[in-house]
Amino acid sequence: MSFSGDWSPEEAEAALLEELGGYDVGDRAAGAAAAAGDVVNWRELEDSRAPEVWTDLRGWVEWFTVRYQLSTSVIPNCWWRHGRLVEELSALRSAHRALFSDEDSGLGPIGWHERLTLSLQRIKDVSNGYGCTSGHVEKKSARDWSAVDDADEWEAWITQGHGNR
Repeated sequence: MSFSGDWSPEEAEAALLEELGGYDVGDRAAGAAAAAGDVVNWRELEDSRAPEVWTDLRGWVEWFTVRYQLSTSVIPNCWWRHGRLVEELSALRSAHRALFSDEDSGLGPIGWHERLTLSLQRIKDVSNGYGCTSGHVEKKSARDWSAVDDADEWEAWITQGHGNR
């Protein structure tokens, strides 16, 4: 598409929409969904989608651990019971899919391995604390906010700006 001459904003938008095949540039939700691809926000995952998302992630994790020959001391079989591992593995899966997509410029695979190196160190750091190499071990001191009573302090904190501190 070439932009020559004087275009009104309406003409420019119409030409751009035609070039984009009718993609609505004003539809931020659709754009974000397309960009997000396989990203999972576990905090907001709807129950109706959970089985599909978990099954997909498990398939990828099983492939990944075999492909990269990762032992149970790195990624225990009960990885899905450990939130930090779920988050890390889910992020890795999303990165893998994005970096090996058809739209990638060709640098994706090396980018994947660079990210993998960083991620594996975090995974090892986390997994060392679990001790689940021969079966799942519940953490004895899971964080619990139910006994925290700081409502007054919190209210005072959030009702003031903190930019000039």
